[in-house]
Amino acid sequence: MTRIISGKFRGKFIKAPLNLPVRPTTDFAKEALFNILNNHFYFEEISVLDLFAGTGNLSYEFASRGCTSITAVDQNPKCCNFIEKTSQSLGFDEVLEMHRSEALDFIKRDYRQYDLIIADPPYDYSDYQNLVDQVFFKKLLAEDGFLVIEHDRETDLSELENFYELRKYGKVAFSFFSLSEETE
Repeated sequence: MTRIISGKFRGKFIKAPLNLPVRPTTDFAKEALFNILNNHFYFEEISVLDLFAGTGNLSYEFASRGCTSITAVDQNPKCCNFIEKTSQSLGFDEVLEMHRSEALDFIKRDYRQYDLIIADPPYDYSDYQNLVDQVFFKKLLAEDGFLVIEHDRETDLSELENFYELRKYGKVAFSFFSLSEETE
């Protein structure tokens, strides 16, 4: 069970079916991430791409905070169905667009630019290099945007191109990537 921590639906619990192959971002890590993002973005003005969306936990948080353009991508049909149903029940279906696809396949054929791209792959994911390279090669990130990858705290992505900073919260870490040399 996850909780929306801020915005219009603050405190709302989302109960996902137990059979989904997911590891939702903890409330502690999610709150820390959104505190960082809140210092860089006005959520009402940005477009978000949520890769490896799982239960849609992060997408709902963006929608609750007023984001009007969210694209969620997951390859699992049960996850996609859950996100679509939950999005409809919360009234997010006009701002949240769901795509059933493997993340790299979606990136390779997408043409839009996003202010923020969030990727929360399984912790045993091994293709971080390709993920980062494709996002920047395809120019999917807006000029002052961020690519944020959630991973376990032992994974080190600091050698990848466009790495900006690492933040650790308990067992979770977020690696930030940016086009800008200075993102203040």
